Amino acid sequence: MKTLLRKIGSVLLPAAVIALFLTGCWDQVEIEDRALVLGLSIDTAPPEKATEEEQVTHLKDTEMPNEMISITAQIAVPGRVPLGPGSGGSQDGKISPVWVVTVLGHSLDDAMNNLQQQIADPRYLVHLRVIVISQDIAQGRMDDLDDYLRRNPEVRRRTWLLVSEGRASQFMDVKPPLQRVPTLYVLSMMEKAVTSGKFPPDYIGTYWSADSKWGQSAYLPYVALRNKENILINGLAYFSQGKMINTTQPLEIGAFMAVKGMDPGGYSTLFKTKELGMVMTKINKRYTKARSFIRDGKPVLSFDINFEGDLDEHYNGKKPADSTARLHEIEREFERNARGVIGRLIRQTQKDHADIFGMGEVIRAHHPEYWRQHIHNKSDWEVLYGSITVDINLELHLRRVGLKKT
Repeated sequence: MKTLLRKIGSVLLPAAVIALFLTGCWDQVEIEDRALVLGLSIDTAPPEKATEEEQVTHLKDTEMPNEMISITAQIAVPGRVPLGPGSGGSQDGKISPVWVVTVLGHSLDDAMNNLQQQIADPRYLVHLRVIVISQDIAQGRMDDLDDYLRRNPEVRRRTWLLVSEGRASQFMDVKPPLQRVPTLYVLSMMEKAVTSGKFPPDYIGTYWSADSKWGQSAYLPYVALRNKENILINGLAYFSQGKMINTTQPLEIGAFMAVKGMDPGGYSTLFKTKELGMVMTKINKRYTKARSFIRDGKPVLSFDINFEGDLDEHYNGKKPADSTARLHEIEREFERNARGVIGRLIRQTQKDHADIFGMGEVIRAHHPEYWRQHIHNKSDWEVLYGSITVDINLELHLRRVGLKKT
């Protein structure tokens, strides 16, 4: 009996192992048979557009909400997306490497189903890298949007979610000379802004993480279109109680990154000094140390910010910047101006009850007993954030001044 079982096992075991190698491609789908969505824009649509919606997920006489959205998708055309400089597409460049499709829907899932009904191949979001939403969407429908995107396993946490000035769909039709695929140009612009110190690495996963924390408010890149081809990083769009509440100026991105101590430094500042005229300084490095206290029953935070930078330009001045004393004058004037910019940004976010700096997380980490007694949900900290005291101590060291007369 044992011999028989041994013989059966010696036959079945190799057969089972071989079967594992024969079942790997039974459900394969060729990449040419997939509708790969590279970019997505989401705008609000007026109620009268309901007559143009296709009856894909519901019938015409079904009672539906009046709110509607319009989504525009950039779908990669197989064989036309360039793999490198000068590759892909036709020789004259007149054939677009992407197919732009616009559909309507009552929700994002409803609109995506309407999109699928208009394209032959099954849609995939695994290569979705950029989502642009309008201010109207950011100010009112973020919960519905986040719900769909967080549930979808195809959406990467390193996808960029941008808030647009004006209609978001215009970013799907932009034709920049440096890149034939608009979405890849936007992606490259944001990634390079991070590496050059122009913007923090605020991917959609980072946004969701900040939005879920009680001691921090979320923020997103705020972008604008200039001359139909140029994309401007126009500041930060920040949120309170799940809705976009305000935006910052472009220079205030540098102030935000200074408080957070994010490196590398990439912003230059033009300002006027009393004795030397106009100067331009460029920040290369930032060092920030945060301290927290409980004073008179309220949190107090102190930030010691140290900059290292270069003197890039000096003009419209009668005296040359050729001595240590005059360089110190430039440093002190920069510190005064930078302290004013950072202070105004903090006060504005306090007025809007949007703690984009994560000061609440500092209090929660260093004063847990105070946090447990006073903070019971996120709105408690957003209200308290508006009345806390924040001290800014700032210092600049100019390491390089360039050429000077001898």
